[in-house]
Amino acid sequence: MKADPQDQLRLLEVQALDSRADQLRHRRGNLPELAEMATLSSSRGLDEDRRRDQQIVVDDLAAAQKKADQDVETVKARRTRDRDRMDQGLITNPKDLERMQHELESLERRIGTLEDEELEIMEQLEGAQATLDEMTQRVAASDERLAELAEVRDRVQAEIDAELAEVAAQRGPAAEGLPDDLVALYERLRASKGGVGAAALTQRRCTGCQLGIDNAELAVIRGSAEDQVIRCEECQRILVRTPESGL
Repeated sequence: MKADPQDQLRLLEVQALDSRADQLRHRRGNLPELAEMATLSSSRGLDEDRRRDQQIVVDDLAAAQKKADQDVETVKARRTRDRDRMDQGLITNPKDLERMQHELESLERRIGTLEDEELEIMEQLEGAQATLDEMTQRVAASDERLAELAEVRDRVQAEIDAELAEVAAQRGPAAEGLPDDLVALYERLRASKGGVGAAALTQRRCTGCQLGIDNAELAVIRGSAEDQVIRCEECQRILVRTPESGL
């Protein structure tokens, strides 16, 4: 393949711009904020699941406490009613009076049992609520941190996008007028060689694979026409001669 030496040098400029764009895109997709956000989003999801489950526990205990309150009040109301009947002398039959006294004693024991159960539920509810509050705070803290990270991510990505646009604006003029066959070879090599399709021959070394060129190959390169497109024997990239080639 033949190509004007100046076009080959311009291809190095295109390569430099393409490499810069690749670096910027890689940086954009691998910001430390993105990794932290992914990790935090995962842990936040687990915390939210636990918080939701804990909310159910709290709701169930709150319902149980409400029922316990109602049960205590129901028994107390019955005790008050029976006491009032006795105090008002409405029960005159000795047997009925004795039965009523036994019932009052039974109601007192029942109230004590219910109040103990109510206290136990209240203690459980207090502990469950404390756990729920802690989980809610964890989720809120994660949301706050995620918002901070998103702000940094958006700002940095906007800066990178602006730089990518600048690189794209420079690439157009740099690639304009290059031979189609040279560009096609370059693009094919870029796709198969990790984004580097053209490399400079500098100080007898290919800057693509970073390997030195042996004397025999250097002699072949020296003897080649200036417009001959040289390929590196080791990596097969386009090897562009420059004033610093050391030929």
